[in-house]
Amino acid sequence: MDKLHPGARWLFRLRAYYPLIILGIFVTMWSFQLLRIIAGGSTGVGFVLAIIFYIFFVIIVAEIYARMSYNRYLYEITHDAVKVERGIIWKKYTSIPYERVQNVDIRRGIIARMFGFSTVEIETAGQSGYGGSHYGFRFGRRGNRRYQSEGHLPAIDINGAEKIREFVMKRVKQTHGSGL
Repeated sequence: MDKLHPGARWLFRLRAYYPLIILGIFVTMWSFQLLRIIAGGSTGVGFVLAIIFYIFFVIIVAEIYARMSYNRYLYEITHDAVKVERGIIWKKYTSIPYERVQNVDIRRGIIARMFGFSTVEIETAGQSGYGGSHYGFRFGRRGNRRYQSEGHLPAIDINGAEKIREFVMKRVKQTHGSGL
C-alpha cells in the first residue's frame, strides 16, 4: 500500500492543534483561578510557567498525532477497487469498487499548494458523506456536519493525484461501459 505525501504531516498537525488550543483555553482559565486561590494573588510566575508547559504539551501531542496518522493512512489503487486504510486507535478499512464511483475531484487548498500536494476525493453512489469530526474540517459543509467523500485521500503528490484521477475514471468508464 502507498503512503500519503510527506506534507500530510502538516495537515495532521493542524488538525491536532485546533482541539488542543480550545482545550488549552479552558485549562488556562481553570489553572489561573486555581493558582489565584492557592497563591493568594501572586500568580504571575506560576501562570507563565503553566502556559509554557501547555505550549510544549500541545506541540508534543500534535507531533505524535501527526506522525501516527501519517504512518497509518495508507491507500492502494488496484484493478478492481480503491482501498483506503486509516486510523490510529480504531482502524477503518474502505474498499471502493469502480462500479460505485461517480466522480473524482482534486482539491488544493493553501497548505496543499505550499507543500506541493493535492487532496483526492473519490465520490461514490450511495455514500453517507459525513466523515466524522477528525478529517473533514477543511471542506464545505452540508447542514451542520462536515462533508467528506468516502474515498478521501488528503495528501497525494500533484502528478500522482492527476494519475489517480485518470486511472480511476478510465476504470469507471470500462466498468460502466461493459455493464450496458
